Amino acid sequence: MRLKTKLVLAITGLVFSVVVVFSWIWLSQLLQQHIEQSWAANDILTHQISFQVNRALDSGLPGRHVDPNDPVAVRAAVADTLRRDPGVNSLLTSIVDYSPTILDVAIVDRQNRAIIAVPDSTLYDQVLPNRPDYSALRRQSPIRTLRIFFGPPQVYNVSLGLDRNDQPFLTIRIGIRTTFLSHAFQPWLVESFSFMGLAMIISMIVAAFVANLALQPIEQISHRLDTLAAQQEALTDNSASRELRRTIEAELPGAPPAVPERESRRGDDAVAQVSGKIERLGQRMRNVEEVFSALRENLDQILSNLQDGVMLFTRDARAVLVSSSVERFLNIGRERIFGAEVREIFDRSTRLGRIVRDAFEGGMSIVQEEVTTETGRRVEVSLDFIHDAQSRDRHSLGALLTLHDLESVREIETELEVSRRMASIGRLTAGVGHEVKNPINAIVVHLELLRNKVHAGGDALRHLDIIQSEIRRLDRVVQTLVDFSRPVELQLKDQDLRGVVASVLMLASAELQTRGIIVESQSPPRPVLCRVDADLLEQALLNVVLNGAQAMASGGILEVRLAEDSRWAFIRVRDHGEGIPDEIRARIFDLYFTTKKDGSGIGLAMTYRILQMHHGQIDVESKAGSGTTFVLRLPLISAGSGQRVVLESTGHAIPSELARQGGETQPERSGR
Repeated sequence: MRLKTKLVLAITGLVFSVVVVFSWIWLSQLLQQHIEQSWAANDILTHQISFQVNRALDSGLPGRHVDPNDPVAVRAAVADTLRRDPGVNSLLTSIVDYSPTILDVAIVDRQNRAIIAVPDSTLYDQVLPNRPDYSALRRQSPIRTLRIFFGPPQVYNVSLGLDRNDQPFLTIRIGIRTTFLSHAFQPWLVESFSFMGLAMIISMIVAAFVANLALQPIEQISHRLDTLAAQQEALTDNSASRELRRTIEAELPGAPPAVPERESRRGDDAVAQVSGKIERLGQRMRNVEEVFSALRENLDQILSNLQDGVMLFTRDARAVLVSSSVERFLNIGRERIFGAEVREIFDRSTRLGRIVRDAFEGGMSIVQEEVTTETGRRVEVSLDFIHDAQSRDRHSLGALLTLHDLESVREIETELEVSRRMASIGRLTAGVGHEVKNPINAIVVHLELLRNKVHAGGDALRHLDIIQSEIRRLDRVVQTLVDFSRPVELQLKDQDLRGVVASVLMLASAELQTRGIIVESQSPPRPVLCRVDADLLEQALLNVVLNGAQAMASGGILEVRLAEDSRWAFIRVRDHGEGIPDEIRARIFDLYFTTKKDGSGIGLAMTYRILQMHHGQIDVESKAGSGTTFVLRLPLISAGSGQRVVLESTGHAIPSELARQGGETQPERSGR
């Protein structure tokens, strides 16, 4: 059904409902008024009859000698007087003949026997049937009254009693037939239905006019939507837009497909056409919104991983895009930078701020200009203004500021160089280890043969024992060197570091209790998830915890703190020992370096390598007399999804059997 038809029917139905309601109210009032008028007219007639009856009795009864104590004689005298009185009879006859609603008139005694009955005189001295009082009809509801009016015929009485000597004497009854009332009311009813029909016809005409008037703006909206759709199609037909769309769909398989450019018109209903056009435009807008949402997420992820600070400014020099690395350069939170102007972000009192402010105020670009900050940090600054190529005056649309940390680049280059050297040393060490083990094995064999030829108890046998012991020690050192250079396959799983820390503290609890160490542990209330090899990480953390315990010879407090930021998880282990001297702090992670008599120099080197294998870091902070703090840093799952399972660098791997050695700790403090 078309909308225009619906509107016509709706308006017609509304007008019809209003007409019916008001017509019903009008008919109810007319009906009630008709009943009241009929009752009032008949009540006047009863009083007229009463007046005429009293007049007849006053003139006729005194001439008769009747015993007032004889009711029968009194009734007979009254009946004879009234029946003979021409005034009473003519009045009753005229009432019945000329009133359109009166069926009959009767005067009855106290026993309800008729003294006079018009028009049926055969009812004289007969007991008349009881009838409902007309006043009951006045109290009925309009619906009930209509049912009585147009239902089976009924007769109601309008009555008036006559008293003599303060005693009930006679009753005047006027019978009113309901059919007579309905006939008198019927012209009003016909008039009402005629009015309702006329109102319906007029309402349909008005509804058709209003529907056309109401749908005219929708037709205009439809034409405007056609224009908008044509403009959008022209925009999407741009080659660059099509290329961007293909690129996005290739990189984002979940992106919704484009809506067909042309669709058939659904019927000739204007509203249906407008609805279809709005739906297509809405789908296109949703597609664009989803594409740009995906681009925004990718951009945010890229910016969060950038080491360089990137800031995008609008035409009025307000920051609308800020990478997380900007905080390191400006020491200002990102929430304070968003929406702020250049003069609010950069202070002229600093070198960097002065250069950027001057460039913005002069509209001059900066091409990789190196700036040394007040703290000695070297930063490379680039500023590019974005111009509208289609505009004649090529006014600026915004600016892109890039801050490049030269010190970080140098540190990364240094670390890469160290890693390359370590890899080379590892390969060399593995080769040397294999080459040394072969002569050692030959020496051991010939040493056993020589032992069998030397007599027992001589000095030569004692020297052979010493040589054999030293050769075995040399063999263990070489084997350790070979194992340390062997690749290890990591068993990476998503782990909650709170469980790893708790497991390590439980393993070390016996030794900590023996040394009188009190552990203060603190972890976040929510899981700290990292993708790690739990066994290797527990061994690395156990080495650091036991080292901290051994650094406090007289007991003390060992603090173990687990924390996280947006990218990293941190495990801080702090002791309150003597600290690490500055001259050996740089060597504590070297293989075989130890100051302990019973140490092997492997523990901290192994810990350092395990953190490297997990793409993490281990840092040390120490002050003489104030203890030492080791910080183990591991990437969270969201930040470290690119880890490799097997490390091939022979110079940085840890053998599994060595990694799982427990309890052998390495040089870490003064006095090892």
